[in-house]
Formats: sequence, C-alpha cells, structure tokens
Amino acid sequence: MKKLKSAGTAVLNALSGSLVPLIPVLIGAAMFKTLIAIFGPDVLGWMPADSDIYILLSFVADAGFYFLPIYAGYTSASYFKINGLLGAFLGAILIHPTFAALDKNLVVFGLTVPSLAYSGTILPILLSCWIMSYVSRGMEKIIPKVLQDVFVPFLTILVMLPISLCLIAPLGTWAGQFICDAVISLGSIGGLGTVLSMALIGAFWQYIVMSGMHWIFITTIITILATGEVDALIFPACTASSFSIGGMCLGAFLALRNSEDKAKAMSCIVAQMVGGVTEPGLYGVGFQYKTPLAGMMAGGFCGALYAGITGVVCTNLVPVASFLVFLSYTGASPMNLVNEIIAAAIAFVVAAAVTFVLMKGRKAA
Repeated sequence: MKKLKSAGTAVLNALSGSLVPLIPVLIGAAMFKTLIAIFGPDVLGWMPADSDIYILLSFVADAGFYFLPIYAGYTSASYFKINGLLGAFLGAILIHPTFAALDKNLVVFGLTVPSLAYSGTILPILLSCWIMSYVSRGMEKIIPKVLQDVFVPFLTILVMLPISLCLIAPLGTWAGQFICDAVISLGSIGGLGTVLSMALIGAFWQYIVMSGMHWIFITTIITILATGEVDALIFPACTASSFSIGGMCLGAFLALRNSEDKAKAMSCIVAQMVGGVTEPGLYGVGFQYKTPLAGMMAGGFCGALYAGITGVVCTNLVPVASFLVFLSYTGASPMNLVNEIIAAAIAFVVAAAVTFVLMKGRKAA
C-alpha cells in the first residue's frame, strides 16, 4: 500500500512539475478569451465576429491552448532532466499541420501511424517525454562524447517516433473510444444507469480532456444532435464538471493566505466563469496543490448527478465552459435550463466547500 501511495505521489509530482510552469501562458490566453466572451457578438456585441480585432484576439487566445503539446513538451522534458527544446520538438511533431491534415493512416516500415488530432492535449506529450528521458540518457551512455551533440538528439527522436506516434499518443484515443462506448452503453440502460454514467463523467471529465479522449465524446454529441435528437448524457455532465473547476478555485482562494496565490486562484475563476477555459484552474490550482482535485471531482459528480436525476438534455452544442454554455439547454422546457443552472451551481458550491475543508485540514495537520 505504501508503494502504491508513493507511486501516486510521484505521478502527481511529475504532473505538477510539468504543468505549473504553463500557468502564465494559460492565464494569459484565458484572459484574451474572456475579452472575446464579454465584448464579442455573444454578449455586448462591440466586436463583430468578422472584425479584425475579433479575429486577432481569437487566434491569439487559441494559440495558448492549440500549441499546448509544444509548451508541455518543453516543461515536461525539463522536469525529467533532459533538453527542454527536444521535448518541444516532439510536441511540435504531434501537431504539425501536415500530420494534423492527414485523412489516412501512414504505414512506414510496416508500422501504422494513426492519423489523429493532438492539439490542446497534455498527457500524450507528458508520457512521451517521460519515456524519452530514458532513451536520451541511454543514448548518452553508448555514444562517444565527441559525437553526442549530433547523434543524441537525432537518434533519440528517431527512436521516439514509433513509440510516440504509433503507441503512446494514440493510446488516449483508443482508451477514449473504449470509455466512451462503455459510458454510452451504461447510459443507454436508462434510469439509475444513466444517472450513474452522468455522475462519473462529471467526476472524471477533466482527466478525459487532459488525455485528448474528449474528442471522441464531442464527436458523439455532434452526431447525436445532427440527427435531430438531444444529448441526455454527456454534455450536461461536462457542464457541471466545468463549473466544478471554478468552485475548486474559489475554495482554494478562501483557503490560501499568500496574496499572489489568491490572485492566481481568482484569475482562474474568472477564466472559467467568463472566459470559458478550465485549464488554468486545473493545472494552476488543481495539480499545483493536488488536494483541490478531490473537490473538483466531488463537485462534478454531485452536479452531474443532479442533472441526471432531473433529466437535463442538451439541445444545441455551445462548446464553452463559461456562463454562455447555458445556451445549449434552451429550446426544451423552461425547467431544462433551470435544472442545468442548478446542476452547475451544485458543482460549483460542492467543489468550493470540499476544496476549502481539505486544504484547511491539510494545513492544520
């Protein structure tokens, strides 16, 4: 049991050490998204969608999240004590436009390279850099020092290409398909099965996003809505999970004493509630302090549980994590919208309360 706990701590420390340095980029990008959300066509309408300023701010904001594999490649490689730019290079390979635009799998020397999208993902590059740290150090041991500057980076990336592109990076998508099928099968049972399935999505959604598995779920939602049906399973739970991030950050804000830490937590609340992005809170509060992750999961579980019990359905997809997401629940009965707002509020309050109690309890201990 002690070894299992030690392994869990090591994993969390690796995630924290790799993700915390990303916070300035994520918060900066989130603030640009907040400007777009407030002044764009959806709220005040001061910036039309076809205006130059809206286009500029949009791609500036997206750059903070689209290129996450590059940023995380640098920070995670640095954490694992290898060249950070080598990690960034591997991250850039994952999201290269040519690779991203492929409509077929590549077959090279008998190995299949699945054509999948990795932009905005975290876990594929983190796992790749962890393995690459062993490959790189192994190369340094067998290659003479006079040749290391040339052959260590070249051979390291050469070895990592099949490992990362054929196995590690696609693993999240394969697992996502399996989990998505399992969740939908459980949800299709109806009654308690649907409610339990929604609660589990609410609790674990943010980890699903980290791995890149969420694209399977999003595609499923789009397919459902395109047929004229409603999503009574996935998106209501995702919404609750998003607001659990804001609640987690509020709980941390109330528990923290340092003014800089409190300011960061508050900016993460604004990023989620207004800007519609959860990454700053997840990485900057959740993984940095670790304890708040339990609050996030509790809030997401409870909020999604309420949404399931009250039969909330998503009628049209507005894929943001801010207050604008409630537009996804219009078009059905008035209580449908009201119940999803209540579900989000439950997720927010429960996450804040659990996070506050756990962080205070940890300090007291």
